[in-house]
Amino acid sequence: MGTPRLRPALAAIPAYRPGRPPSPGDGPAYKLSSNENPFPPLPGVLAAATEAARKMNRYPDMGVSRLHAAVAARFEVPISQVASGAGSVAVLYHLLQATCEAGDEVVFAWRSFEAYPIAVGLTGARAVQVPLAAGSRHDLAGMLAAVGPATRVVLVCSPNNPTGPAVHHDQLVDFLDAVPDDVVVVLDEAYREFVTDPAAADCMRIARGRDNVVVLRTFSKAYGLAGLRVGIAVASPAVAQAIRKCSLPFGVSSVAQAAALASLDAEDELQERVQAVVKERSRLVDALRDQGWDVPDAQGNFCWLALGERSAAFAASCDARGVTVRAFQPEGVRVTVGEPAADDIVLDVARRWRANGG
Repeated sequence: MGTPRLRPALAAIPAYRPGRPPSPGDGPAYKLSSNENPFPPLPGVLAAATEAARKMNRYPDMGVSRLHAAVAARFEVPISQVASGAGSVAVLYHLLQATCEAGDEVVFAWRSFEAYPIAVGLTGARAVQVPLAAGSRHDLAGMLAAVGPATRVVLVCSPNNPTGPAVHHDQLVDFLDAVPDDVVVVLDEAYREFVTDPAAADCMRIARGRDNVVVLRTFSKAYGLAGLRVGIAVASPAVAQAIRKCSLPFGVSSVAQAAALASLDAEDELQERVQAVVKERSRLVDALRDQGWDVPDAQGNFCWLALGERSAAFAASCDARGVTVRAFQPEGVRVTVGEPAADDIVLDVARRWRANGG
């Protein structure tokens, strides 16, 4: 029998690795490896999702019209500038499909979101990775220098996943002013709701009047809909239409659309939960720094420990205590801000590591 012929590009594409659940044990187990929201659905969301599920024999609204209208109203843009998909990463895949092919280049910081090199590789384009600068921040000057004739897209993750810092407003404006108008710049703001840095970029405002800038947002993180997968893009009408052309038909389920709409109606409760996460983030980061750890500015719902080759060993120590964190070997460990009891276990593991010369 013959062997099926697959695209040669697949051989060079790494597989996406989801955050691992905790190993079963005798005591409580906590998952701090996927940047999930520890809270249950917002008020009204479960009822809306349940009602939508009663009609699961019907196809969802392919145009995602009600959600697009709500998002357009929220960000004060025409509905023609909104596109959506099964999570913001799906929207990114569609955007790269619309803009890239073999021989093109996509520039992004590294380390950054794990899906970037995968999404780029699937188009046949070449990933141009620019090392992070001091403080685990984007090196925007280095990224600008990496933009060349073959560059089609630049990806900016703010706050940066997995390291934490947000791109600063004035620096991003200067960067966008210098990028050629025919290069699409994607501002990936999956964790925007958790940002407290007053100097952080207001990407929605910056994008206004810039036809080559796309802002990505998600309902997976602050809104707590990770299991339903809803992401949106705000872009120029032409780019938004291109994303919609490449989107999987009926890609956002009826349940997901209903849940996202209901989530937008629970703004007060959302802000209370975001503030609770931010407060716990401060406690976790401050305690780690008090122990002597060099923790970069944390602006998402996670923090970063640059453990290098010891990353997997630290993650294993946490796992032995019933908590999974995310090791990015050989760079560092990302710890999601979770329940205080889970964070306390991480702090105890970290303290023991410092005491033992870690």
